Amino acid sequence: MSFVNRILPHVRGNVGFVFTRGDLVEVRDKLLENKVRAPARNGAIAPCPVIIPAQNTGLGPEKTSFFQALSIPTKISKGTIEIINDVHILKEGDKVGASDATLLNMLNISPFSYGLLVQMVYDSGTIFEPAILDIKPEDLRVKFMEGVARLAAVCLSISYPTLASAPHSIINGFKNLLAIAAATDVEFREAQTVKEFLKVCVQSFFYFFHFYVLERVAVGR
Repeated sequence: MSFVNRILPHVRGNVGFVFTRGDLVEVRDKLLENKVRAPARNGAIAPCPVIIPAQNTGLGPEKTSFFQALSIPTKISKGTIEIINDVHILKEGDKVGASDATLLNMLNISPFSYGLLVQMVYDSGTIFEPAILDIKPEDLRVKFMEGVARLAAVCLSISYPTLASAPHSIINGFKNLLAIAAATDVEFREAQTVKEFLKVCVQSFFYFFHFYVLERVAVGR
């Protein structure tokens, strides 16, 4: 009964069931691929925006007044009506009017498509949204690492050691040791490398500074 109780809240309206042992993502994609083009009908709600592209309609000049009534810019080209610019006649959620439906049918445009919509997925006793199927292991890994980074930042700010913050605490402590060694006579292997590097940097700085001063003096003369 637990299975039925979980399914029943989602069984509303015109719904159906698809049973499969195959890959859920592949089945979902196959269901969404099967769509049928449909014309615009008077009184229907537009499920998507409808744009009539600029084109030669093939209609005779006697239909010009119809386009003018809909404020659609046209011109006569080779004895037929040509729509000059793309025309946005319907927005998503708009109610299709009689003139809209007549115009689209006149131009043999079927702007809508109808098919199956996956509402929920049931797998291994769990019901979830179909968008969950698009989550890849890489996405989970990225989100997990973001959470670890936030946890480490919080732990470091409040000085509370955890497995996430311990490596950063050790590195920060080692940096402090290097800073102390660089400013004092304290010696250890890693500090020696840092001191040699700082010595080279200081020598390079004084060399270029000396060269710059001499060059400026020479130019001044």
